Amino acid sequence: MSNFRRFGVRAALALSVSVGAAAAWAADVKIAFIDPLSGPFASTGSNGLNQYKFAADWLVNDKGGIVDGSKIVVEGFDNKASPQESLIQLQVAIDQGYRFIAQGNGSSVAHALTDAIDKHNRRNPDSRVLFLNYSAVDPALTNEDCNFWHFRFDANADIKMDVLTDVIAQADDLKKVYIIGQDYSFGKAVAAAANKMLAEKRPDIEIVGDELHPIGKVKDFTPYARKIVASEADAVITGNWGADMLGLGKSLVANGYSGPIYTYYAAGSGITAAFGDSGKDVIRLVSEGQVNPPPNDDASEYYNAFKARYPDGNVDQTRIFNVIGMLSAAIEQAGTTDDVVAIAKALEGMEYDSIWGSKLMMRPQDHQLIQDMHVQVHTNEGIDFDFDGSGFGTKVESTVAMAGQDSATTCEMKRP
Repeated sequence: MSNFRRFGVRAALALSVSVGAAAAWAADVKIAFIDPLSGPFASTGSNGLNQYKFAADWLVNDKGGIVDGSKIVVEGFDNKASPQESLIQLQVAIDQGYRFIAQGNGSSVAHALTDAIDKHNRRNPDSRVLFLNYSAVDPALTNEDCNFWHFRFDANADIKMDVLTDVIAQADDLKKVYIIGQDYSFGKAVAAAANKMLAEKRPDIEIVGDELHPIGKVKDFTPYARKIVASEADAVITGNWGADMLGLGKSLVANGYSGPIYTYYAAGSGITAAFGDSGKDVIRLVSEGQVNPPPNDDASEYYNAFKARYPDGNVDQTRIFNVIGMLSAAIEQAGTTDDVVAIAKALEGMEYDSIWGSKLMMRPQDHQLIQDMHVQVHTNEGIDFDFDGSGFGTKVESTVAMAGQDSATTCEMKRP
């Protein structure tokens, strides 16, 4: 079964004019990817950009385009993981005619972007833009700081922690937990949710540590690892990502820690290869999308095609595929490539069947995507698709269907 028959988009893409003729006058759908492409988080950003480019080609460009033959073009704008630099890049992108902004690495960046986009759109109705948040998961972004122009395609930190703490609550041998994370809005949200949910589900568990460290600045995590080992923690919870995840995890293992490390972003971008055998049955992460075992032939075909183009890359953020799939479906439904209000309204409440084994639903009241969430384990056993060419990958251990679909939101959205 082809991807487009699966999604119900093929019929819409069967254009009445030839692709060649349409391309002569069709305007591109331009997505500005504003994420770190240099510095300590460059590998995460660069692999994400490649995943965006590939998804755009696979789902749209290689099939003839959308609406009038328009292509989806994704270009990278290096924000150096800085909110201030992100605002500069946002203005550059808007000035260059980009109407869709993709970002995911860093909720502090997401907060800066969503606020700036909201203000820009109110002041400039003729050049409005949409914010496609694929990985910044501070719950506030779809609660008190929500706005009509922001759509989140990843589960928020509270939804993910709810899934993780369900798993931890069932492990009777876990009595002591250490919480550690990056010192910014997302890290604080992870810590707050972990404390709250563990107290509700396993009041007998002792929180033996709860600390934050500077984001992207710690060169040696040995002092943190030694404190964790000395605390006799049975489990560690962290929201760390990129170089901070790798540094913390490797230091923990090197200093003798052998319990589970429950994570949000501990796969791909060099992390899987760096952990290798030391991370086996230790690293666990909560995430969307099922790669191992692959849920269907479409997923296998997509993964193999991506690796053929990017041999050193990973499909470690399946939500990027979902962003392009849902955006293209919304553009088709709206019948326009430039009216972002119409496209946003098409996204609201949209249901979409992902090749990664889940039905997706964009909750209209807060623009939070609802989807299946998995707890996966780092392993080299039963792996169809590895990460980083390492022979290791992540395999699904447990699943919560449509996680967070009934979760509360404080969003009070003002619509245009």
